[in-house]
Amino acid sequence: MSQISISNFKKMDLLRFITAGSVDDGKSTLIGRLLYDTDSIKVDQLQTIQKQSKNVNEGEIDLALFTDGLRAEREQGITIDVAYKYFNTDKRKFIIADTPGHIQYTRNMVTGASNADLIIILIDARIGVAEQTRRHSIIASLLKIPHVVVAINKMDMVGFDEGVYNKIASDYMKIAQQLDIKNPAFIPISALLGDNIVNPSVNMPWYKGQTLLHFLENVNVDKDVNLTHPRFPVQYVIRPQSHDLHDYRGYAGTVISGTYKKGDEVLVLPDGISSTIEAVEVNGEEVDEVFASQSAVIRLKDDIDINRGDFIVSKQNQPKKEQEFEALICWMDSKPLREGNKYLIQLQSRTVRCAIREIHYKLNVNTLEKETNVAEAVLNDVVKVTIKAASPIVYDSYNELRTSGGAILIDETAFTTAAGCMLQ
Repeated sequence: MSQISISNFKKMDLLRFITAGSVDDGKSTLIGRLLYDTDSIKVDQLQTIQKQSKNVNEGEIDLALFTDGLRAEREQGITIDVAYKYFNTDKRKFIIADTPGHIQYTRNMVTGASNADLIIILIDARIGVAEQTRRHSIIASLLKIPHVVVAINKMDMVGFDEGVYNKIASDYMKIAQQLDIKNPAFIPISALLGDNIVNPSVNMPWYKGQTLLHFLENVNVDKDVNLTHPRFPVQYVIRPQSHDLHDYRGYAGTVISGTYKKGDEVLVLPDGISSTIEAVEVNGEEVDEVFASQSAVIRLKDDIDINRGDFIVSKQNQPKKEQEFEALICWMDSKPLREGNKYLIQLQSRTVRCAIREIHYKLNVNTLEKETNVAEAVLNDVVKVTIKAASPIVYDSYNELRTSGGAILIDETAFTTAAGCMLQ
């Protein structure tokens, strides 16, 4: 039998992070610098960008073009979509989401941040903490992003002044304390020149901390993985019905939290049927245990009618099972949300019809004030609602467990994503 243990857990090999900031704070330039300085740019792509680079000194390239994927974006001078980029170093793999800075693109930030382990909030050293800084920090706090890095950019534009850096860091700490953001990391950088991005800056000898890449490579995300709440949404039922495997019945999916091993007493939800794990498999072989973020097959001792979307959970640690529940949602559709509207709600692999019973309030993402007597929600609004589903939904509070507390609303006719939901 293969030997797999939690001590060998390798989720830290992958870091998903998002960049956010006000317009023209240098998000795309920062990502371009990371890609360029880690040799993550293909030769043909680099040649194309060199030809397209304008308004820069001869021989230099416009790093922002590595993430601005649409011609219209370049012509307007703004990034208007979420741009995903991938790169590797010897220590870790990375997935980056670059989101727009404009206030009307809240939905893009929510989309990019939904699975992020870390957020880099850029602040222009010339401007300091701005309204958008607070707004992005509020969204990061609402989405429970575990790690926050405050990159104070364009330090070259303020003469690499330590006093400017200290003032901005002090101002941001007041926001962090208000929003209960724990231990934000502060790094003074120049994305354009590369100071403190990959290599330490010779222009800021007063800064004794890590470079941005060193921080990203070494931030510990192991502790962010929940190993105490076993949650396994079934994605596929395996029934080979061959001569050799006539009685085989396995349930394939990804362990979204917790651990599973042979002999565990489990419940199948939403029906609430009890059973015991007969075996767990990874890549077709039985293993001692499986744990969060692993793809696996679970086999049970009892012959139970289990379908896609059902949850296999610990009998001693159960999620909620409700037909009516509250959610904080970010509205992403051009058509407004109103009480009585009907949608599909999808949580992991389970999709159920639902209706909006009540809109409680709209949350001002700049001040956290709650605006009541709201008749509808429009694009980019964040509202608290009550949802009534056609059948029970299995979930945990998003504040306790992001992986089983996040859902989406889907337009029944267009089959487009209408909202991101944080179930309460």
